[in-house]
Amino acid sequence: MVEGVREVTSYTWDSEVIKAQGLVMVDFWAAWCAPCRIVSPTVEELAKEYIGKVKFMKLNTDENPDIASRYKIMGIPTLMFFKDGSTLDSIVGAVPKQQLKAKIDSLLNTSGV
Repeated sequence: MVEGVREVTSYTWDSEVIKAQGLVMVDFWAAWCAPCRIVSPTVEELAKEYIGKVKFMKLNTDENPDIASRYKIMGIPTLMFFKDGSTLDSIVGAVPKQQLKAKIDSLLNTSGV
């Protein structure tokens, strides 16, 4: 994983995402997914820009199908946002960096992170 982006698994999900304080973005992805490879560098850039403000995680849906199923992930990449264990929002598909920045900024502003 790249600096600022950490891998999360079924075993670490609760401690890394559900019990985390503040805003967490989880990138649900798989190795075979071309759009996931397109969005990955954007997620890495955002992780550097929002260091200390947002926690960025990646979850491989093939290796952790229980978590993907729990959150009804039907298409990847899915970028899901959590705050203090609650799901706030999600974006499905490879979207432009500006759209992700706008979503993060609005969640930071409205959630009081």
